[in-house]
Amino acid sequence: MRRVFILLMTTCICAGLTDALAYGSTKSAATKSIAGIVEDSIGRPIAGVAVKLVNSDNRDIARTITNSAGHFRFAHVPAGTYELLAEAKTFKPGIQIVTIGDQAPAPLALTLASEQALTLAVVAKRLDKSRNQLSPATGGSAFHFTQKALQELPEGNNTSLNQVILQAPGVAQDSYGQVHIRGEHANLQYRINGVQLPEGVSGFGQVLTPRLAQSLTLLTGALPAEFGLRTAGVIDITTKTGYSLSGGDVDMYGGQRGTLQPSFQYGGSNGKFDYFITGQFNQNDRGIEPPTPGPEAHNDFTQQGQGFGYFSDLISPTQKLTLMTGVAVNSFEIPSNPDQPQVFKLSGVPIYPSVDVSESQFEQNYFGVLAYQGVIGSRLTYQIAGFSRYSTIQFNPDDIGDLIYNGIASNVFRSDWGNGIQIDSAYRLGATHTIRAGIYFDAERAEIDNHSMTFPASGGVQTSTIPISITDDSDIQSWEYSVYLQDEWHLLPNLTLNYGARFDLYDGLDRADQASPRAGVVYNPFKHTTLHAGYARYFTPPPTELVSQEDVSKFEGTTGAPPSKGSSTPVPERAHYFDIGAQQEVIPGLNLGIDSYYKKSTDLIDEGQFGAALIFSPFNYAKGRTYGVEATASYDLSEALSSYLNFAYSVAQGTEVESGQFNFTPAELEYIASHYVFLDHDQTFTASGGTAYRWHGYSFLFDGEYGSGLRSGFANTGNLPFYVQLNAGITKQLDFSRWSDRVAPMEVRVACVNFLDWIYEIRNGSGIGVFAPQYGPRRAFYAGIKWDLPFIKSAGTP
Repeated sequence: MRRVFILLMTTCICAGLTDALAYGSTKSAATKSIAGIVEDSIGRPIAGVAVKLVNSDNRDIARTITNSAGHFRFAHVPAGTYELLAEAKTFKPGIQIVTIGDQAPAPLALTLASEQALTLAVVAKRLDKSRNQLSPATGGSAFHFTQKALQELPEGNNTSLNQVILQAPGVAQDSYGQVHIRGEHANLQYRINGVQLPEGVSGFGQVLTPRLAQSLTLLTGALPAEFGLRTAGVIDITTKTGYSLSGGDVDMYGGQRGTLQPSFQYGGSNGKFDYFITGQFNQNDRGIEPPTPGPEAHNDFTQQGQGFGYFSDLISPTQKLTLMTGVAVNSFEIPSNPDQPQVFKLSGVPIYPSVDVSESQFEQNYFGVLAYQGVIGSRLTYQIAGFSRYSTIQFNPDDIGDLIYNGIASNVFRSDWGNGIQIDSAYRLGATHTIRAGIYFDAERAEIDNHSMTFPASGGVQTSTIPISITDDSDIQSWEYSVYLQDEWHLLPNLTLNYGARFDLYDGLDRADQASPRAGVVYNPFKHTTLHAGYARYFTPPPTELVSQEDVSKFEGTTGAPPSKGSSTPVPERAHYFDIGAQQEVIPGLNLGIDSYYKKSTDLIDEGQFGAALIFSPFNYAKGRTYGVEATASYDLSEALSSYLNFAYSVAQGTEVESGQFNFTPAELEYIASHYVFLDHDQTFTASGGTAYRWHGYSFLFDGEYGSGLRSGFANTGNLPFYVQLNAGITKQLDFSRWSDRVAPMEVRVACVNFLDWIYEIRNGSGIGVFAPQYGPRRAFYAGIKWDLPFIKSAGTP
């Protein structure tokens, strides 16, 4: 794969240099030209501007008009000093001095000040565009979800974020709301309007919802230098804003499994102030995947609430201050598994049916981002953001049930508080270079409290029916420092090279750093053909909030003793990543793509659930390798039909456990030390697809996933059967204007999840870091009504 990457890079660069030399050879050394662009004060090109070239004698020697892109050009201009004068209606004249010597001057940029006040919407859109220019995506892969695409999922914006991401290529489903991108466990980065959120304690519930997104992009592969630390996938969310929404709606959604899911969104603007808020509540009887196949689970009730607010003040046409804040509070009952044999004996409790075991988990997440964004001239954009996030998980055991069936009952509390700052900037250097630079700092403090009851034992055999108590508390402080510099170089109109490097320093469980070079190239040899290739060096610290520093010695001589005694702490992962792919528009609307990747890791980080508490713990394999191929297809036929299909092949393996050894049996450790084993979340084949057909105000919506099955058995040597889940939905827009222009529009939605009622296991309770079986969702029907605000318009309201 490395040779292919180097060959492609060499071919592309040689082709670009050949074209450039050929172009240059056709020009006479005496030929000079003046070219440039005319823009308004917020960077929009202005067409039809009269541009005059005036010599030192104050005589007009040439005139031209800017084209639709705002560009102008004067050819065959003699050496000397000139004045450029640009004039247009509703703009103040612009003047710039230019000197021609032995070399033609670099492309110029003239800025004209408007004679009229700029509206909030226009200025805000300009600043949003500038912010997006801080984040290139060359060299890797990007899968986009527009607001329209999100609404055309069978459940629309009621779909959970992890279910949305499952529709992207190379994403495998797991239990407890997890997804795995390109064979990696977690290692995801979430960005909101370009700001990276710090890590939070992982739980069952989703912190972010599609309801807040104007668009969502999954970036993966060999990423540019500005993306670091968490790099398996970057979930890049652009939020809705008040000026784009200018109103709102209320949505009441629900159905089988006791589902009740009301939600709302509202936004608007007042002068230079812009705001958007959204919230939802979800209650149902199937909160997490149960260990039983039946449609009704035992003890699986959940209540989940999420909220998000966006508040922005336009300080000037080139400066904006934005506050974003979010909250997610979720409670879950842990489903019980009936008819299990009792393993241990508890004094005074001869019989305790496993169906009566009642555990629960309570999760909280709060975050805030304060971002200052600015534009200087037409070349420099920047964003300075401070962020904070606090998250907790409280696992409450069933003391009696957990002692009888697991030999230990652990009351576990984990919290994480992260605070930091992120600065990003982009400078357009001439017409061919964009320089990007930035820094990132995050300080985290994690608290881990573990209060357990367990039985005395000898040689693993229970010696008393009276439990004893063990307290094992700890805390971890970590710091992450990052800096990057990169150049997006347009060598030719059809050839772009993005190269740079970043430096990361992690100071926590370990002190480690790494300089990581990055390079990515995008080449368009033909109008509808795009080739890309990239290389990235990655550095991934262990997730501080999940690390378990269990004092193994405290549990010796008890039924809660871990299988082994090794307790090395996790260390950062280092990797080389190669990515190469192509995309082709076959006919108008039909796009095909293929992408391949290879990752070679040292100290590969994986995670597993090692015990009854449903909290994941990270550990390292000494070496790892991940590789695969993804194929994508999409088709858009005007407004009537849109569809997509993804297929992926993936292999993820590791060898020799070098941290968290106490979670493994001696037999597993011995086997893994001499074999590359599949990671528990490895899935060989994964597919997803969907379609939306629109007809006379109706939308017929379908999507689905296929998986060949996750790993299972001793050291992940087996795998589960394949499965297929298909979902469908219908929406109808109701417009009451024919009867009354005072009644707001309404949307009615009906959806069915897993309409084939395919019964499948996501997990069967075996495999590395797998504690219990979990089944996928059963067939269920839902319906909803979304009504625009205000419900009833006052007289004269448009």
